[in-house]
Amino acid sequence: MNNSVLMACKRASAAWKTAFNQQDAAGCAAQYGESTTMIAHPFGTFTSKEAIQSLWQDIIDQGFNEVTYFEETWEPVGEDGYILSAKWTMNKAFGSIQKEHWQIQSDGQARLVFDEFTVEGER
Repeated sequence: MNNSVLMACKRASAAWKTAFNQQDAAGCAAQYGESTTMIAHPFGTFTSKEAIQSLWQDIIDQGFNEVTYFEETWEPVGEDGYILSAKWTMNKAFGSIQKEHWQIQSDGQARLVFDEFTVEGER
C-alpha cells in the first residue's frame, strides 16, 4: 500500500478531530464524501452531508468536545483507502469506532466514505 495514502487518511482524520474540538460542525461534515453513510449508535443512520453536519452540530451544542482517539488500527482497503478502528473519549462521553473508511477522492483529499461508531457511556 502506498504510504502517501495512509498519510492522507491520517491527515483527514486529524482534520476531523480538530474541527470537532474547535466546535466546527461544518468542518466535521467537510471530511465526509458526498454519499457517505454514517451509522451512529444510538442516534441512527445518516446518509447526507447535511444530516451528518446536523448531528455533529447537535452533539456540539450539548457541550461535547475534546475528542481523543486511542488504540487506533489502520487497515488498507484497495489502493486508495484505509479503515480506522479505535476507541475514543471526550469530555462527556466515551465509545468506539467500528469502522471509519477513509478514501482518496477525485480532488486528491481523503474523506470518509463510511463511518460507524458507538457511544458506550457518559463521563
